[in-house]
Amino acid sequence: DMQEVIESNLEELHRLTGIVNDMLFLSQADRGVGARRAPVSSLASLAADVFDYHEASMAEAGLTAEVVGDAQGAFDAPLLRRALSNLLGNATRYAKHGSIVQVGFKTIDEERVLITVTNCGNTIDPEILPHFFDRFLRADPARSQGQSNHGLGLAIVGAIARMHQGKPVAWSKSGVTTVGIEIRSH
Repeated sequence: DMQEVIESNLEELHRLTGIVNDMLFLSQADRGVGARRAPVSSLASLAADVFDYHEASMAEAGLTAEVVGDAQGAFDAPLLRRALSNLLGNATRYAKHGSIVQVGFKTIDEERVLITVTNCGNTIDPEILPHFFDRFLRADPARSQGQSNHGLGLAIVGAIARMHQGKPVAWSKSGVTTVGIEIRSH
């Protein structure tokens, strides 16, 4: 019995550590810490690393991932991996079984790149979309991931966008939801 209690406490401590670390990251972003930029020749290659990490959970959800487009520029690659991982994790949790999750990269102009993750599932209420990147937001409080997901993933994505002198973006219509970031490429 004691071992079970200790294991349960350890799990809770790991969860709380994750929340504290995420809050510290958000605090740094709020204070204006910028991205550490270095040349990235292919954002699509960066996405392949993130796909590898999510391969098992996507297979379990019956999902396929694909990359559409590519872009290059000067970015903080570890931060973009984290943003893509958070976006892909959300898409995996809420996508319709058997659907395709698309990761898109599009050069908007000489200075901006759009990075998006699109999935098929329930349409997000248009009243929630303006708050989608708020801390601790739960678009559907009835969802069962309350213990493992603490509602900071999209807030972190928004912070990473701002650290790259950009902004988060989201739209949802007819069962297709796209969430991502528009950032400066240098």
